[in-house]
Amino acid sequence: MTEQYVRDLQEIDATRTGAVGGKGAHLGELSRIGDIRVPGGFCVTTHAFRRIMAEAPSVEDQLDQLSRLDPDDREAVRTLSARIRRTVEEVAVPGDLAAAVTHALGGLGDRAACAVRSSATAEDLPTASFAGQQDTYLNVVGPAAVLRHISRCWASLFTERAVTYRRRNGIDHRTVHMAVVVQRMVFPRAAGVLFTADPVTGDRKAATVDAGFGLGEALVSGLVNPDVFTVRDGEVVAKVIAVKQRALYARPAGGTREVAVDPRRQEQPALTDAQAVRLVELGRRIEAHFGSPQDIEWCLDDDGFQIVQSRPITTLFPVPETVPGTSDQDNHVYVSVGHQQMMTDPMRPLGLSMWQLTAMVPMHEAGGRLFVDVTGRLASPAGRAALLDVMGRGDPLVRDALETVLDRDGFVPSLPDAAPGGRPAGGASAPAEPDPAIVDELIERSRVSVAALERDIRTKTGPALFDFLLEAFEEHKRVLGDPLNFRAIMAGMEATWWLNDKLLEWLGEKNAADTLTLSAPGNITSEMGLALLDVADVIRPHPEVVAFLRGVEHTGDEDFLDELAKLAGGTGARDAIESYLDRYGMRCVGEIDITRPRWRERPGTLVPVILDNVRIFGPGAAERRFEQGRQKAREKEQDVLSRLRALPDGDRKADETKRMTDRVRAFIGYREYPKYGIVSRYSVYKRALLAEAGRLVRAGVLPEEEDVFYLTFQEFHDAVRSNRVDDRLVRRRKDAFRSYHALTPPRVLTSDGEALTGAYRRDDVPAGALVGLPVSAGTVEGRARVILDMAEADLEAGDILVTTFTDPSWSPLFVGIAGLVTEVGGLMTHGAVIAREYGLPAVVGVERATRLIRDGQRIRVHGTDGYIEILP
Repeated sequence: MTEQYVRDLQEIDATRTGAVGGKGAHLGELSRIGDIRVPGGFCVTTHAFRRIMAEAPSVEDQLDQLSRLDPDDREAVRTLSARIRRTVEEVAVPGDLAAAVTHALGGLGDRAACAVRSSATAEDLPTASFAGQQDTYLNVVGPAAVLRHISRCWASLFTERAVTYRRRNGIDHRTVHMAVVVQRMVFPRAAGVLFTADPVTGDRKAATVDAGFGLGEALVSGLVNPDVFTVRDGEVVAKVIAVKQRALYARPAGGTREVAVDPRRQEQPALTDAQAVRLVELGRRIEAHFGSPQDIEWCLDDDGFQIVQSRPITTLFPVPETVPGTSDQDNHVYVSVGHQQMMTDPMRPLGLSMWQLTAMVPMHEAGGRLFVDVTGRLASPAGRAALLDVMGRGDPLVRDALETVLDRDGFVPSLPDAAPGGRPAGGASAPAEPDPAIVDELIERSRVSVAALERDIRTKTGPALFDFLLEAFEEHKRVLGDPLNFRAIMAGMEATWWLNDKLLEWLGEKNAADTLTLSAPGNITSEMGLALLDVADVIRPHPEVVAFLRGVEHTGDEDFLDELAKLAGGTGARDAIESYLDRYGMRCVGEIDITRPRWRERPGTLVPVILDNVRIFGPGAAERRFEQGRQKAREKEQDVLSRLRALPDGDRKADETKRMTDRVRAFIGYREYPKYGIVSRYSVYKRALLAEAGRLVRAGVLPEEEDVFYLTFQEFHDAVRSNRVDDRLVRRRKDAFRSYHALTPPRVLTSDGEALTGAYRRDDVPAGALVGLPVSAGTVEGRARVILDMAEADLEAGDILVTTFTDPSWSPLFVGIAGLVTEVGGLMTHGAVIAREYGLPAVVGVERATRLIRDGQRIRVHGTDGYIEILP
């Protein structure tokens, strides 16, 4: 039994986490790395913990109660977790277990001072570090004291903070066990923490050393401010030496004490530059061994550095893998796809790979998100200027982040522009006026292409389906890449930019195009929102149908449509919803991820919005709103043209403005159609792929259809061919996907791992205002509704929607709000376009808006000037 309960650190490696916990496994693995000194010791294994838990059967009932508690009910969690700790601490350590620990202590010396440290099996994982969640005790002397503190470590598995952390990370309390590490105590001159990557910026080449006098616990607990050294490429590139007034040292008889630092030493560095560089060299060796950036606790004694802990830094955003065929030394700059597509949530592997296979440019995955490598475009002067211009018009934060990278000498190579390649000496002539008829032509081409896809895919199954889909993806890209498609999109965007630039120059009016584009024809996304008002008109006269749908809203029943037809007025209501789903049922929140459930799959998602429309609006609201917008646009056009004609050279300016106004109204609606075409095709792809997933489930290859979402397209193809799936791979992918939700994707990411969000750099807004990008003119004051899930929307007339992002699926909510604030977005992203269509003042790209604005607060949105005031 002795061998079962105690393991020497030298016997432990990374495979023993289940027996010795995360910290114990890391320390055992550290002790195997050359030149890395780890204090000697042993681990009391999880077998001992399970033995103790078996001696306290009442804990089972208490864990049942704990699992039912709301993790946000802090008082209840605090009370119950304290009761569990007391129960565990009161269990007497069995004699054979105590003997095993005492025998192991003899190897360190009977009166050796020890550090007694918790090591949970869900600790120091690649996706969750659990730093500081359980207890550590320093300078514990003698077998009785060590056993007492081992019991405290076991109990610390149930501290309030550990219990809450596990609940919020989806970890079952019963699946976590506690080992305890006992090590010879180090009495250091200095100690601290080393991050092998910058924990704030994510830069993998910049290591940060925090250092103080005495025991490192003083830094970890916040007792003192540390010296901070930044080390890059083998030299200290920055340092801040703190005034260290206090330090923590060991007492001779056990325990620790806080002492005042001699005033003559307070401003002396705890480490020399050479020592900081040496420490980082050791850290790089540890990082290479574990394969990821590390958070390392260290001590410096007379014999050099000792490492007392190393865990992965779990808050860093991952770096995309280097492009195949390039050197690992090449620098790269990546731009977030999610910020352009208004969907920054993580995507599952099937969704990522499908978007990559159907995208017009290569994309790289990191942290469950996609990025485009723009290094090549930034390298040439012309490409750089064009990219910065487009990014600046769409999202100034992306442009600012890119300019920050460009300001660093040598990070992006400078290459000459490509030769003009055969253009006439006089340069390119101005493009011809686009013909509005191309919009109808493009829509018809897309419709025919989707219809052909639906027809041809019906007979495809098994491996033949995947071969067919690969061909379909090429057609998908051909439709998107049609030069006529690009020309139609750009015609509307360029006309918008022209109107805003010229009318600001000539009339001093900001964002004039916002009003001129109200109720522009042919916008499939704005029509989608108005069409749901028409659905509400069908339902409103039938109280029994309204009451039934209120029940559906609370139960979440997705099979309600057949039941609906049994009610008075229910057949018409069902037909109206079905007709809506026929046209828009392929849409959903996060629709670029094919694994997300579509409205056709979960029609209940629309019920809260329908009920809001029934309650807030009267009959005929869709037609009325559209006509009001069109009338405002006509009046604005006449106002602008008359003011222009009064200017010098006014007739020419008015004629040009009229031409551009006609152009923008003819083309701006088409801006939304290509995305509609994409998700229409995705819906067809998904139905066929889920049918294949069903076959794998029936064959016993997969337990659930949705497990295929955690395979890439190629892996799914291989599974269909071989009738085999690696269950462990699926489990790992599910764990990784859960962990990615805790990461915030940056707008711009470098190959060094630096995450850049950009800044507006404005000084023309009131103090305390939240700054963003103005995308739809006007000012509105109202109640902020902070909504992170469209299905949970509960809006009143006059509310202002505050959320992270709005892709087209959010458009039905727009008809019932007075203004819009988002954390993500640009001038031509979907939310901005629809806000202008509906005449909603809107500000997007407001960093941390959903955290800085509280639900229910009154705010004022300045959609013309791009800021939000939080009102008293």
